[in-house]
Amino acid sequence: MNILLDTHILLWALSNDDRLPGKARKLIENTENRIYYSLISLWEVELKHLAHPDAMPVCAKEISEYCRQSGYQKLLVRENHIFALAGLNRKENASPHKDLFDRMLICQASVENMVFMTHDSLIPDYDALCILAV
Repeated sequence: MNILLDTHILLWALSNDDRLPGKARKLIENTENRIYYSLISLWEVELKHLAHPDAMPVCAKEISEYCRQSGYQKLLVRENHIFALAGLNRKENASPHKDLFDRMLICQASVENMVFMTHDSLIPDYDALCILAV
């Protein structure tokens, strides 16, 4: 299975954080799965690091190196990922979700036929079959 990690899942996996759900850990550690991180996540990390280095003590370059060391595959941003935003919809009566990074990650996973692993309770309200909430 090809799995694209949401940014918080990526950070938890790289730091072996206790907040990483057991189901996620099992899927990430399964050698039959290919684990991906997106340049979108690096962008998000860098912006948060620059704005609040005390809350986000690592920068994108460090995360990229940790991903390489962990054997995670890099997913670049392509035009069709961006174009897919036009077709991304939320379920009727769903709570608002304004995270643009998450939307791009969902589109990337959908276009690339990947599973998008997240712990964000608002993401499953998108009408996208690729979402795996853990």
